[in-house]
Amino acid sequence: MPGPASSQVGLTIGLSRAGYLGSIAAWLGFTMPSAVMLLLLALVYSNYGDIIPSGLLTGLKIVTVAVVAQAVWGMSRSICTDTTRITIMLFSAVSLLLLQSIYAPILVIFVAGIFGVLLFKPALDSTKSDLIFSISRFSGAVWFLIFLLLLFGLPMLQLVVNQPIIDVISAFFRSGSLVFGGGHVVLPLLENEMVKTAWVSKEAFLAGYGATQAVPGPLFTFSAFLGGVLNGPISGIAGGLLALFSIFLPSFLLVYAILPFWQNVRTKPRVRAALVGINASVVGILFAALYQPVFVGGVSGTNDFIGAIVAFGALMYWRLPPWLVVIAGGIIGALIL
Repeated sequence: MPGPASSQVGLTIGLSRAGYLGSIAAWLGFTMPSAVMLLLLALVYSNYGDIIPSGLLTGLKIVTVAVVAQAVWGMSRSICTDTTRITIMLFSAVSLLLLQSIYAPILVIFVAGIFGVLLFKPALDSTKSDLIFSISRFSGAVWFLIFLLLLFGLPMLQLVVNQPIIDVISAFFRSGSLVFGGGHVVLPLLENEMVKTAWVSKEAFLAGYGATQAVPGPLFTFSAFLGGVLNGPISGIAGGLLALFSIFLPSFLLVYAILPFWQNVRTKPRVRAALVGINASVVGILFAALYQPVFVGGVSGTNDFIGAIVAFGALMYWRLPPWLVVIAGGIIGALIL
């Protein structure tokens, strides 16, 4: 499914244990620690950004390059295991860099799914799930209808209603609906929705993304930071909570919608083949994001590039945890940049 995989696993476990309220409780327990920290950071950035050392922000942006590069490397090794998958990955990256549209990731994922159906024949997984869910197929169909109505209805509502808050909800809902393969892949979608619309500056975007690596929890909680620093009709605590709710809402709707049908759907050869192509394209989307906005926004000279190389080595070869590398990058940036 699209969305943050770790959060969806958590809310699925909560759903299996205690129904709908259980899924909400599990999500709150898993998500709120990092969301609260990032929202507080957004408030500090918004109110005291002028006194924050510029070198600290530069250090965070440089470390972001290394973190995303590590994600690209790891995903490519685990997902793109043959020439066909690598070709789809490269095609997706090049297409995304050339098209430069908020709808480009959707098109790339759709085309990759078609190629997956045509080119792959994955082995079937006959494993039966022991989890029991109280959601009927009818309820699942209703949840999926709600998801589709919001996904396509919010953009249409924007055309007839001049309400900036609806624009914010639509942007984060769309980002949460169209991300396959994990949290890092949301970066290009959010960059298109936030930076290119001037809702969030590129400096704030990259600094916040770097800081997100230093807190526990799912990367989708980056939305709480973005909502908190919005240059728009809503920001601060209200903006952070609205953004957080909007980006995670598709995960709830899709989990509720798909679980009643999943045991049958997961055995369909075409579905599994399409997902192989989609997963390869996700690596390409993240590869493109590594260049724009991460590398372009984070590296502006030789010293910055050297810092990114050192941070990458610390993550990949010295096996330091990302949070430690991020904190060290910020401190070193504040001291010497």
